[in-house]
Amino acid sequence: MTDKPTAAAREHLHRLADKGLKEPKLLQKEEVIALAVHVAGEHGHASEREHEIAKKAQHNPEGVTAAEIQALCAHVKGERTAR
Repeated sequence: MTDKPTAAAREHLHRLADKGLKEPKLLQKEEVIALAVHVAGEHGHASEREHEIAKKAQHNPEGVTAAEIQALCAHVKGERTAR
């Protein structure tokens, strides 16, 4: 079994990322955590900064700034074009 998300899971993450890019502070705590878990699991694809934001968001999703949420969302949105 692989760790790759299913097509439905990827689509859900991309919808969250769209929402987060437009209105980052409207994302619910669980949505921020879902984005963070995904980015944290991207070994070799996420930057050092993105990994740090992802770790912070997993431990304290309410403590991340709008810009940090947008950075996570931008990473998720960038995956579709990069792969």
